Amino acid sequence: MDKQAAGRWYFGWNIVAAATVLTLLTVGLRMGIGPFFLPMAESLGFSRSLLSAIVAVGMLCYGLAMPLAGHLVNVRGTRFVLLAGTAIVVLSSIWTAFARGPVEFLLSFGVALSVGLAFTSPVALTPVISRWFTRQRGMALFFLSTGSMAGIALMTPTLAFAISAAGWQGTLLGFAAIFALFTVPVALFVVRDQAPEHTDLLPGDASRRRAATAEAASRAPAMALPQAVRSMPFWKIALGLFACGFSMNLLGTHGMPMLMDHGFDATTSSLGIGLIGLVAIFSTLVLGRMSDQLERRNILAAIYLVRGLGFFALAAVGTHWELYLAATIGGVVWAGSIALSSAILADVYGVRLVGVLYGLAYLGHQVGGMISSWLGGWAYEAFGTHWIAFGAAGALLVLAALVSLRLPVRGLPRQAAAA
Repeated sequence: MDKQAAGRWYFGWNIVAAATVLTLLTVGLRMGIGPFFLPMAESLGFSRSLLSAIVAVGMLCYGLAMPLAGHLVNVRGTRFVLLAGTAIVVLSSIWTAFARGPVEFLLSFGVALSVGLAFTSPVALTPVISRWFTRQRGMALFFLSTGSMAGIALMTPTLAFAISAAGWQGTLLGFAAIFALFTVPVALFVVRDQAPEHTDLLPGDASRRRAATAEAASRAPAMALPQAVRSMPFWKIALGLFACGFSMNLLGTHGMPMLMDHGFDATTSSLGIGLIGLVAIFSTLVLGRMSDQLERRNILAAIYLVRGLGFFALAAVGTHWELYLAATIGGVVWAGSIALSSAILADVYGVRLVGVLYGLAYLGHQVGGMISSWLGGWAYEAFGTHWIAFGAAGALLVLAALVSLRLPVRGLPRQAAAA
């Protein structure tokens, strides 16, 4: 008998809650490079270009480790990947705090920490949530985006305050301790890879029972991984995530420096960036509900389009009210692209392949992040303007919106995915 029907709490929501907080911490640090950027550069004697290049390599390593994380989840399970990632995060944070030269900092902060964060990122959590949810899969996956947005909203000003009080090294070590204290118990006692037979479906609902049958069929090896990777929907998702990563990591790395170059102080700049995430927390819940009712590709296209226009606006702000208005509008559509992309992958290719495919598609996200992290620093030093990087982000997002409209409708048979 369905646990929800019996009036009992569905355990899958415990997994979602833990995954959301874990995403807050992981993405909060990954996207919270902005508060660290100038203190690191000044402390270590690095130029903006050099530190931007190290951050860019870190973004690439973060993306390259994600397919490996997705593969290990399938082979060794979610618990193993989370515990391994936590160990890497703690050790690499200690190494980074004591690193001095560019090469040592590149290996500790750019490579090792990025791998650890990738192993504890949403790519390790999407498969288990996809297995536990069918009827409310969109909503469940959107909670991961809520965690991402909460990470931006809460972690950016929190990290900025902590760095001003304890320095960037002490802040990083404190984060590593809190991260381990949360993640280890979650991995050991909350995360369960085996879901109930009918997941979150309601009994007596014929249409949803048919969905359960289709879901079970999707777990059969009807489409091989190489075939899925060669299909057009996968590459359309990957292109959208490239634009998403380009824009999100540009904002996370160079958003605060850009606003401070516009004349805003550090507190106002961090609050402006944080406001985007704060608004997105609430809009994500609405978008998650919509994603289970409307065509996901249309919502994804709207998110990319409005976000692209928001980047043009953010690069032009000059007053406090303009900053907060642009941040509020941008926050409405800031979340959801990653959750919708993973949900569409599960719809088209089934939950058996979603972990690896999500990891591979997310590599495009990090390639975009790598390019924008480097471009933001280099273009400003070379031309004295942030318009090159932020304008490119806006243009890519508008293009992603057009491509997303060509994605398959929800529920398209997977044998048609290659069309």
